[in-house]
Order: sequence, then C-alpha cells, then structure tokens
Amino acid sequence: MADQIQLQKLFNDKGFPDYRWIDPAEMVVAQWVRMKCLFGCDSYGRNASCPPNTPSIDECREFFKEYRLGAVFHFSKRFNEPEERHEWSREVNRSLLDLERSIFVAGYPQAFLLFVDNCKLCRECTSTRAGCRNKRMARPTPEGMGVNVFATVAKYGYPIEVLDDYDKEMNRYAFLLIE
Repeated sequence: MADQIQLQKLFNDKGFPDYRWIDPAEMVVAQWVRMKCLFGCDSYGRNASCPPNTPSIDECREFFKEYRLGAVFHFSKRFNEPEERHEWSREVNRSLLDLERSIFVAGYPQAFLLFVDNCKLCRECTSTRAGCRNKRMARPTPEGMGVNVFATVAKYGYPIEVLDDYDKEMNRYAFLLIE
C-alpha cells in the first residue's frame, strides 16, 4: 500500500502542492472525448503521444482499473497570448516528469503520468511513436486517453469551465497514476 505521507512530501518538495488523491478506476472515460480529439484538435495525428497513437477507449478504461491510487494536479494560469501556453505547458510537463521519476525511484514502479497539455517536449514532433525522439519521456494527455477531465475533476471539487476568451485564467490538470 502506498505511503501517502511520503508521496505528499515528494509532491510538495517538487513544487506541486495543489493536488487531490483519486481512485484512477473512477476516472470518467468517454468515447466523445476521443471524438473531440479527432474532430477539433490540431494535434490529432500530428503528435506521437496523441490519438491515433494512444490505446483504444476500452484499453484506456482497463488501464485505469489497474491502479488503486493516483493524484490529480491543478494548475491555474493566465496568458497574454494564446501561444504562450505551449512553453508554459512544456516546462510544467518536464517538472511533472521529474516528479514521476522520483515516485518511481521511491518504490512505485507503476507510476505513470498524463501530461497537463500536449507533449511538445520537442519543438517539432515526428508524429509517430516509432519516430518519437523522447519515447521514454513522452506521455499522453488525459484527453488523449479518453478522460473526461471536466467530469473527473468536478468529482474532486476542482474548478473547470469552458473559456470564451484566452485572456481568462484557465484551469489545467495533470494526472499521476501511482499504484
């Protein structure tokens, strides 16, 4: 069983104090989320960690059921320009990867991260898992794994809403599956 006090210390030491414990089996997974990727996201088919380079919705559901403990991390941010989001999310994702590695080394070999935003570890993506230059670090987004982030984070009391303008503060979420 996970030592949540040890994990909390790691979360705080790595600069991630805004989180909630979750049961990954209770994450809301829905086909409509994948349809939004297919019909509405510029990264579909252009990112090695986004659909169609992710498991099927049924495989995602089964994957989440293999975990008993996870955490959802909350980030709120406002940008002057929409494109600023990419550099910010790249840095957040890199920091989260460092956290995932620390959790793994602390004795949790199942640790697996779902990025806060599209991978973007590389400035130019090869678009395929086979060609990915960062296979060990690239991770999917929750949405790429079919997670209805709106319904899932609402279960844990976090704010989330569709924004009608980029100058508003956004709420973003990453998920860390632990064991």
